[in-house]
Amino acid sequence: MVSVQERLWDRIDPYVAAEGVELDDIEILGGGHIVRVTVDAEDPIGVDVIAELSKGIGRLIDEDDPFTNSYTLEVSSPGLERKLTRTNHYVKSIGREVRVKTFAEFDGEKSHLGVLTVADAEGFTLDIEGVERKFRYEDVSSARTVFVWEKGARPGKDA
Repeated sequence: MVSVQERLWDRIDPYVAAEGVELDDIEILGGGHIVRVTVDAEDPIGVDVIAELSKGIGRLIDEDDPFTNSYTLEVSSPGLERKLTRTNHYVKSIGREVRVKTFAEFDGEKSHLGVLTVADAEGFTLDIEGVERKFRYEDVSSARTVFVWEKGARPGKDA
């Protein structure tokens, strides 16, 4: 039997792809009262595009009518720091700093911060202060990219 999330993915993915946007994630929260759709693109996605996508996605969900009660639709882009839940999220984040929490300790730690260097179907590798550490996806309780503020020259000051 196909889950509601999979049904929605199959309906929404072709629609957003036709709009030149990638369906990044669908979360169904609060027993189906909140449907959170995350979309991504090469270039930043403007609020006007999000609004149009939200209207179209809402129509698709209403046509499918998978919920017994009303729901709230939230459509957004991943933002500066993104949750990593799918293999393609890891692949797209290669070269970025990532914070990973594991269920069990690895080298005496459950929290790991490093640069994502490799990601494939089985797992990923972090460079943690020059040491490569490999993880399997099933060992990860949560993972997200970390936005790093680059320190630059202050406006109006000579460098």
